[in-house]
Amino acid sequence: MSVSPDELKVRIESAIPGTRAAVSGDGHHFEAIVEGPAFAGLSRIDQHKLVYDVFGAELGDRIHALSLKITATEDR
Repeated sequence: MSVSPDELKVRIESAIPGTRAAVSGDGHHFEAIVEGPAFAGLSRIDQHKLVYDVFGAELGDRIHALSLKITATEDR
Protein backbone atom coordinates (compact mmCIF):
# COMPACT_ATOMS: atom_id res chain seq x y z
CA MET A 1 0.00 0.00 0.00
CA SER A 2 1.74 3.14 -1.19
CA VAL A 3 1.50 6.59 0.34
CA SER A 4 0.97 9.83 -1.57
CA PRO A 5 3.06 12.97 -1.09
CA ASP A 6 -0.18 14.86 -0.39
CA GLU A 7 -1.00 12.49 2.49
CA LEU A 8 2.40 13.12 4.09
CA LYS A 9 2.03 16.90 3.62
CA VAL A 10 -1.37 16.95 5.31
CA ARG A 11 -0.20 14.76 8.18
CA ILE A 12 2.88 16.89 8.87
CA GLU A 13 0.93 20.15 8.74
CA SER A 14 -1.86 18.73 10.94
CA ALA A 15 0.46 17.25 13.56
CA ILE A 16 2.85 20.21 13.95
CA PRO A 17 0.94 23.49 14.37
CA GLY A 18 2.01 26.40 12.14
CA THR A 19 4.05 24.16 9.88
CA ARG A 20 4.09 24.27 6.08
CA ALA A 21 5.36 21.31 4.08
CA ALA A 22 6.12 20.56 0.44
CA VAL A 23 6.47 16.83 -0.20
CA SER A 24 7.48 14.94 -3.33
CA GLY A 25 8.06 11.25 -3.87
CA ASP A 26 7.21 8.02 -5.62
CA GLY A 27 4.98 6.34 -3.06
CA HIS A 28 7.83 4.83 -1.01
CA HIS A 29 10.72 7.33 -1.08
CA PHE A 30 9.97 10.94 -0.21
CA GLU A 31 11.60 14.35 0.14
CA ALA A 32 9.99 16.98 2.35
CA ILE A 33 10.79 20.65 2.78
CA VAL A 34 9.25 21.68 6.08
CA GLU A 35 9.19 25.06 7.81
CA GLY A 36 7.57 26.37 10.94
CA PRO A 37 8.05 27.94 14.35
CA ALA A 38 7.96 24.57 16.15
CA PHE A 39 11.56 23.95 14.99
CA ALA A 40 13.05 27.12 16.51
CA GLY A 41 15.70 26.40 19.11
CA LEU A 42 15.85 22.67 18.33
CA SER A 43 18.94 20.82 17.17
CA ARG A 44 18.82 19.36 13.67
CA ILE A 45 18.34 15.89 15.18
CA ASP A 46 15.41 17.08 17.32
CA GLN A 47 13.86 18.86 14.33
CA HIS A 48 13.98 15.64 12.30
CA LYS A 49 12.68 13.60 15.23
CA LEU A 50 9.68 15.93 15.53
CA VAL A 51 8.70 15.15 11.93
CA TYR A 52 9.60 11.44 12.08
CA ASP A 53 7.41 11.05 15.19
CA VAL A 54 4.40 12.01 13.05
CA PHE A 55 4.78 8.71 11.17
CA GLY A 56 6.06 6.36 13.89
CA ALA A 57 6.37 2.74 12.79
CA GLU A 58 5.35 3.61 9.22
CA LEU A 59 8.93 4.82 8.61
CA GLY A 60 10.87 1.93 7.18
CA ASP A 61 7.61 0.16 6.35
CA ARG A 62 4.89 2.00 4.36
CA ILE A 63 7.26 4.98 4.08
CA HIS A 64 10.55 3.43 3.06
CA ALA A 65 12.58 6.67 3.17
CA LEU A 66 11.90 10.28 4.12
CA SER A 67 14.54 12.94 3.44
CA LEU A 68 14.00 16.23 5.26
CA LYS A 69 15.04 19.84 4.83
CA ILE A 70 13.77 21.84 7.79
CA THR A 71 13.72 25.59 8.40
CA ALA A 72 12.69 27.23 11.65
CA THR A 73 10.50 30.30 11.20
CA GLU A 74 9.11 32.90 13.55
CA ASP A 75 5.53 32.75 14.83
CA ARG A 76 3.14 34.70 12.63
